[in-house]
Amino acid sequence: MLSIVFRCFTAFCLSAFMTACASGADMPRHSVEDIRSDFTRLYEGLQSAHIALYANRSKAEYDALYADRLEAFDRPLSTYEAYLLFQEFTAFGKVAHASVNDPENAFARFQRRGGKYFPILPRIVDGAVYVGEDYSGVKEVESGDEILEINNIPTSQWLHRLGRHVSADTEYIAHSLLEFRLPRYLWVELGEIKQFALRLKKQDGSEKEVTVPARSWAGQRLAGFGRKSGFQIKGQKREAKILDDNIAYLKPGPFINISDPSRSWDNRKFIRFIDAAFEDFLKANTDTLIIDLRENPGGDSTFSDHMVAWIADEPFQFASEFWIRSSPEAEAANAARLAGNPDAAAGVSTFFAKQYAQTPHGESFRFDIPAAQPREGQKFEGQVYVLINRHSYSQAVNVAATFQDYGLGVIAGEPTSDFATTYGSIETFTLPRTGLSVNFPKAHIIRPSGDKVPGGVVPDISIPSPIGPQTQDVVLEGLLAYIKRGR
Repeated sequence: MLSIVFRCFTAFCLSAFMTACASGADMPRHSVEDIRSDFTRLYEGLQSAHIALYANRSKAEYDALYADRLEAFDRPLSTYEAYLLFQEFTAFGKVAHASVNDPENAFARFQRRGGKYFPILPRIVDGAVYVGEDYSGVKEVESGDEILEINNIPTSQWLHRLGRHVSADTEYIAHSLLEFRLPRYLWVELGEIKQFALRLKKQDGSEKEVTVPARSWAGQRLAGFGRKSGFQIKGQKREAKILDDNIAYLKPGPFINISDPSRSWDNRKFIRFIDAAFEDFLKANTDTLIIDLRENPGGDSTFSDHMVAWIADEPFQFASEFWIRSSPEAEAANAARLAGNPDAAAGVSTFFAKQYAQTPHGESFRFDIPAAQPREGQKFEGQVYVLINRHSYSQAVNVAATFQDYGLGVIAGEPTSDFATTYGSIETFTLPRTGLSVNFPKAHIIRPSGDKVPGGVVPDISIPSPIGPQTQDVVLEGLLAYIKRGR
């Protein structure tokens, strides 16, 4: 059965891709021997380096899939074709931080040359697919409509089919990622087509069949200009202000240096922003603070710790335990970091190098994260609320878990799809013949509470996110109403 499924997928998906990608004829092709060799190296590397390759799939399942797919490689493939198949194999393990990197960035290139694709970003709730952001320009399509079928195929089948491309521990994570990536994977599966036939369930309960044209990126933006403008959360934005009733509001933005990507880990500007924000809050005698982590992609604890230190009254850590698997792949990645970055020698990379040398490959060692300290002097001592949603990722999830587990604040919004107890701390190894790079999680990270069951942060106050753009921030307004009722 696996063989039949794989061969059908290979023939269908890759032929569609070659139709879609205008530069396909220019791609270097790898022999069957090279593809099989790198596929073997992929699985061997994952077995060696992945902290928990069989956490969600048994070894027997993975071994059977590996044997079946190895046999199915019977023709030369381009690098991108190999990427698609290797990524699907890696995603089979259902661990979000294990993936193969796209070497071509083919969809972005397709967009840049004016390629046309599915013009709707969906909202996926409990397995149902809704129109979220609509750039089709078709008046019969409205945000909030449920999409029942795309090209006569139920969306439940599309979610399964497209989800094979996505590394994700749960359907909730996969669906949160597909809210951004569904147009891309429809293009991978179908190639560039002129239009899409949709069957919609309108908000009054009626059903309607609608044809929407494929649109280029520029065409989608032009189509969007005619829509009623709405509020959308901007996760990259940093903002500090005081709302009505003297409630302080802080959107820290990503926990990286967004103003200078070449110095991603330079936190000096971020620290100045955070310090100025809290100084203003204290001058205004605010007694309530909302920290907004919605749509926050995360970053590094050297940024977020400084923010938390303004509130904490005891030392804190974003993880109670941090276990790292020793492997040739992780050791080599760490050595390359030390060789290429002199500053790394002063950090944890030197500690890791010693531990890798002392710990037999296949075993794990514990990394004791130094506790962050509360700041000296003035601190914010009022009530804190932290807003999260399904698109709060990485360090943003760790920050929310820190507030919840140390009792520093009340969490509001919807559950995060990304996990607080997770398999993470990504490293990379490279496949020698195709040059594909493979991400693997080397660590088991356990949230501050010590709960070892992988899972996200569940809010103390549930405020579901709306479907599609709104005229105002209904989630923030809901939290403000809750706060004011309690005063």
